[in-house]
Amino acid sequence: MSLRRDPRARAVRPLVLLVDDEADILVALEDLLEDEFRVLSTTSPADALAILRREPDVSVIVSDQRMPGMNGDQFLSRARQHSDAQALLLTGYADLSAVVSAVNDGRISGYAHKPWEPAALLAMIRQAARRAELQDALRWERMLLQGLLDGSGDGVSIKDRDGRFLRLNRIAADRLGHEPSACLGRTEAELVPGTVGEAMLQADLRTMRNGAVATDQRQVAEDENRPASRGGRWLQRLRAPVRDADGSVAALATLERDISDEKAAEAQARQNEKMQALGTMAGGVAHDFNNLLTAVLGSLEMARNQVPPGEARLARLLDTAQAAADRGSALTQRLLRFSRQDDSRVGSFDVNELIGNMRDLLSRSVGRRDITIEYELAPSLSPVRADGEQLELALINLCVNARDAMPDGGRLVLCTTAAEVVLPEGDGPPPAAGVATRCVSIAVQDEGIGMSPELQQRIFEPFFTTKEIGRGTGLGLSTVYAFARQSGGMVLVDSAPGKGSRIAICLPSIG
Repeated sequence: MSLRRDPRARAVRPLVLLVDDEADILVALEDLLEDEFRVLSTTSPADALAILRREPDVSVIVSDQRMPGMNGDQFLSRARQHSDAQALLLTGYADLSAVVSAVNDGRISGYAHKPWEPAALLAMIRQAARRAELQDALRWERMLLQGLLDGSGDGVSIKDRDGRFLRLNRIAADRLGHEPSACLGRTEAELVPGTVGEAMLQADLRTMRNGAVATDQRQVAEDENRPASRGGRWLQRLRAPVRDADGSVAALATLERDISDEKAAEAQARQNEKMQALGTMAGGVAHDFNNLLTAVLGSLEMARNQVPPGEARLARLLDTAQAAADRGSALTQRLLRFSRQDDSRVGSFDVNELIGNMRDLLSRSVGRRDITIEYELAPSLSPVRADGEQLELALINLCVNARDAMPDGGRLVLCTTAAEVVLPEGDGPPPAAGVATRCVSIAVQDEGIGMSPELQQRIFEPFFTTKEIGRGTGLGLSTVYAFARQSGGMVLVDSAPGKGSRIAICLPSIG
């Protein structure tokens, strides 16, 4: 069945199709209607069907009942395959069965006897044309509404005053775990198990009672296909009362957006601000402490030169103080690197070559026979531009952390791959917003105890450590994070309790 044009674009005068096997009757009907309607007429029901196939704008069909070859009720029944125009039946004799057939199969909206009373018939056709206009308008409104529902990237629904679904799109239904048709006529309390569905229903009813737009946010089960939603997806729901002509709330429209990416961006921004503030503080402390250590180290050197021969015990005490001051100096340098207050040596290099030269160093750093270090290095990687020494330090930190996370031993895998990553704005060259950047990923993966989502939120904070006192400063992962961000890259963490951890440094590739 052809869809009529937008009713607002239709001709001002409705189109009426007249079907009668007597030409004189057609002439009389045309004279009656021509001032208010456009008129098409034919003496053949078969020709009338052909007209309906090519004229989708027919608003009203007026058909005689008794015609050779095809009666009016039969013609109107077949017409429904091509048109949903309003239909009127003209009959010159009382045939109740024909009228019943025309009502059931031809869906007529009225009938009149021959000879007809002109004013009554004209009024009947006017009413039928008006119904056709309203029918067109309703059909288009429904089509436009369905188009908006289906075309939206958000979950959209419309509910009645009791919170029952009247319309909803596929996205909204999928979030409820049902087909759209299964949701119609039911509330969220009936569709969502537990107290969550009842709470959403009560929020709907409360909004309709208050009559004001309301917005809330909720967290739902994690979607493993969305890395940005780790720990759960965040949905924001807007509820808007829909009012009828007298201003009363007649329905409720809801719009539910997935804001997981926005939440992740907010968390990243807060982390960046916190790291920047901590870096500034750490740099200031390190600078002042470095000045003190310079004086201490200089004094120790002078004191060593003045130790009398044979004062071995005093020499040992000075050596101990010297070693402690040297460790303090090394810690200071790490703080300065974290805060970017030292001069880094940036250059272009091949990551695989750098790792190849580190194998002996990494083995000594891990230093355990029950841990096997494996290398999975992708060939033909593009070079990166960064401070190679800082990358070496970052990899040592990651491998040592992986070692400590495997008290019972296991496999430690260091792998490199080419990756397309959407990088956040950082301290390096700003990436285009929302555009993936070609990167080299350098990952360290272990089979250790893993980390909870709460722990993952804190691992890059300076001085935060889960190790016992004396075994860690809490600067290892923070320097890894600072190095990646200062190089224009980022750090990705994939971990779960009991399932090990994978920490990847992603650096933009060049060339």
